[in-house]
Amino acid sequence: MHDHRNEPDQHLHAHLKGDAHHTHSFEGRSRHVLAWALGLTLSFAGVEVAAGFWSNSLALISDAGHMVTDAAALGLALLAQLIARRPPSPRHSFGFGRAEALAAFVNALAMLCVVGWISYEAVLRFHSPQAVQGGMVFVVAFIGLAINLVVAWVLSKDKDSVNTRAALVHVMGDLLGSVAAIVAGAVIYLTGWMQIDPLLSVLVSLLILKSTFGVLKDSYHFLMEGVPHQIDYLKVGADLEQVDGVLSVHDLHVWDMSPGQPALIGHVEIVELEHWPRVLRSIKVMLLEQHGIDHITLQPETGAMAGLHAGSAGSRQVG
Repeated sequence: MHDHRNEPDQHLHAHLKGDAHHTHSFEGRSRHVLAWALGLTLSFAGVEVAAGFWSNSLALISDAGHMVTDAAALGLALLAQLIARRPPSPRHSFGFGRAEALAAFVNALAMLCVVGWISYEAVLRFHSPQAVQGGMVFVVAFIGLAINLVVAWVLSKDKDSVNTRAALVHVMGDLLGSVAAIVAGAVIYLTGWMQIDPLLSVLVSLLILKSTFGVLKDSYHFLMEGVPHQIDYLKVGADLEQVDGVLSVHDLHVWDMSPGQPALIGHVEIVELEHWPRVLRSIKVMLLEQHGIDHITLQPETGAMAGLHAGSAGSRQVG
């Protein structure tokens, strides 16, 4: 006889007939997208950092800062992808899909710090303009723009990952920084107006903030197990109570176990427990067709059972 005790995580995480068809790991997602983007970004980050300080351009330094931050963001994103591919374990029964949202949240916070530093430096340079080598800024920023376009194109191939979207926000911000640096270099070289350098740096920082806050909002919502944006929680509850045989629904929770994989748990009051298999089949069809929810865990109760649960909860609250 085969001893299943040696494989506790395998049979406990198994999905049998009638279970949801989701997966807790991300074997289908390729890592080469982030790996290519990381390689391209690192190949130019050091060059742009050195050129930024050599030319004394805040616009180029901000672009270099974005490149360095991009490299860190892409590295975190790649690490998160590797972690998210791990299957569930006895200590992490839901798998590691949340690692992507966590990395996205950290990346967005890092971008806010970079934007704050650039804005601070820009204010100082408005009051005390510094000489900038416009020609070097123009050439280096133009090369950086080309590399950022390639990296953005590579990352755009993966549209399903919130973590890759966060990395793409970094790259788009860096692309804007390259454009600003090109303009600053050209203006300084042709006119000698040094204030264009910090001015464009602030403009780019403001444009980046909108995308960064969007990533922060989405990743925070996911980490806090909020109701998926595409699902109307109240409508789900109302539709459940319209299913034939259902009297009421309580203790209802809807959240994303991993990006794009909503789950639902709750208590359903029915007339007779022997009707539950038929009622459950109807509920599963309705939730999948009308709300796209496949992972469902519901506890059936009769009116007497529901009253007993409510009384127990009230006793615990009073005690």
